[in-house]
Amino acid sequence: MISLISQQFDQLSNQDLVTVTHLCAALDVSRATFYRQRERILEPDPEGMIIRDHIQRIALQWPSYGYRIITVELNRRYKTTPVNHKRVLRMMREDNLLCLRRQRRFMVTTDSRHGYRIYPNLARDFTPTGLNQLWISDITYVRLYQEFIYLAVILDAFSRRVIGWELSRHIDTELTLSALQMAINTRSPWLPGLIHHSDRGVQYAATE
Repeated sequence: MISLISQQFDQLSNQDLVTVTHLCAALDVSRATFYRQRERILEPDPEGMIIRDHIQRIALQWPSYGYRIITVELNRRYKTTPVNHKRVLRMMREDNLLCLRRQRRFMVTTDSRHGYRIYPNLARDFTPTGLNQLWISDITYVRLYQEFIYLAVILDAFSRRVIGWELSRHIDTELTLSALQMAINTRSPWLPGLIHHSDRGVQYAATE
């Protein structure tokens, strides 16, 4: 919302059509909040991104943790300048990490507690001797300047070549399906005997 006000103000202020007061009143935002958030948007915050990175790592490792426990773990594990739990809560809310806990089965990459079928691990004792015998899939996250995005990758285990990938702001089945579709298109026809190996997360076990 603050960025929306900033954009509108930048576009219209030169025309003397609106003021910050009018825009804030229309969107029910105080002027103090507007200027505070505007400074945060306009000015890079390297320290804040480091803290966000640490929070993201903890949240992905322990998706059931709330913001208070993550605050304790953050200060214990990384021994940074003490971070207030209110700041952690704000950052987790901005990065949708609070939703990650509430909608766990859609967001956690390794959560196998779902109702879909779990297939046996055919890759445990298998050593590929050629291409298109074993594909390995996984999801990770990528830290950008002001946000995190998720990357789904498929490797051919024999050549170690990336044959499919997809980027998204959301960890969902569509992310993994897009990467798989790219791999199929790259390696063309039907591949008899191919093993597609992944973790047991819902994104890979879902019916789609």
